Amino acid sequence: MEQYQPGHSTDIAAVHGLLFLKTTAQRWRPESHGAETASPTLSETLRGGFLCLRFANVLVFGLGILILGVCHYTLTVKGSHLATHGALTESKTWSRIWELFFVEVCTSFTAEHAKLGHVKMHHGYTNVIGLGDSSTWRLPFLNRYIYMFLAPFLIPVLTPLVALERMREVAFGTALRTLSLISLGLYSHYWLLLNVSGFRTPSSALACMFVTRSLLAHPYLHVNIFQHIGLPMFSLDKKPSRVHMMSLGVLNLPRLPVLDWAFGHSIISCHVEHHFFPRLSDNMCLKVKPVLSRFLREKQLPYNQDSYRARFWLFLSRYEELMVHAPPITQLVGLQ
Repeated sequence: MEQYQPGHSTDIAAVHGLLFLKTTAQRWRPESHGAETASPTLSETLRGGFLCLRFANVLVFGLGILILGVCHYTLTVKGSHLATHGALTESKTWSRIWELFFVEVCTSFTAEHAKLGHVKMHHGYTNVIGLGDSSTWRLPFLNRYIYMFLAPFLIPVLTPLVALERMREVAFGTALRTLSLISLGLYSHYWLLLNVSGFRTPSSALACMFVTRSLLAHPYLHVNIFQHIGLPMFSLDKKPSRVHMMSLGVLNLPRLPVLDWAFGHSIISCHVEHHFFPRLSDNMCLKVKPVLSRFLREKQLPYNQDSYRARFWLFLSRYEELMVHAPPITQLVGLQ
């Protein structure tokens, strides 16, 4: 068991109070929500990507693959993440519509299990062993090289298959809706490649779907393990206050232009802020970042940051310790 001596004890109410004036003043501005995910610009970019695939020129065709791959992850990661948290709009009706669109149509997953696994478990029990400890990303039967370099290619294939398996746990009507929306999303992608991009055979269209849907699969898998695994983990019966749990158990990566756009600030460079304020949009997370970091440091609490390269080499060199063996439980001295 690891022990950690925290600085000043505080409570999450103090953090909310500190940021209340800053967030309230800007909350109702259009930019305070994640509307950029569904903007006309993204629609035009997608259209350009599909049209680029009509050309025989290798560079233009490659540009089309790049555009569609980045747009796919913008919809499936950034869009689904914000929609699951209800951070795209204040309207409950539209929030539900966006959630079904991004999670089921675009991502080919189940909205109910996305919310349960991410919002209720991961955010509700951040780094608590067996609940929100990111253990679903561990595949201990794979060696480090297969996991870090080859396993990400399986994500586009496994995602709808896992969704099908999870449908057994929901009501028939919900399962039928999910199956219909997932089928709609997959067939729409396939249809556009045949009828807009001009692919002549089903196999070539399916191959293109696979390539674009796996374009950013490696950083997607890596980011999901980099920002929690390897940090302090807690037991359910002795977990600390939420301020300590989140300041200790969450890490920010530096701003990375492509990943910032495709995954969102709340996943890349403002992940700590996102865990403190999960309903804030990407834009607002970026704005409160200096306020929260200063507050945590003043309270002598950790504000974890590291580079993508450093985390990558850490996981590659200590793979068995981090991804195979059970993590040690951290106990905060003087707070239990």
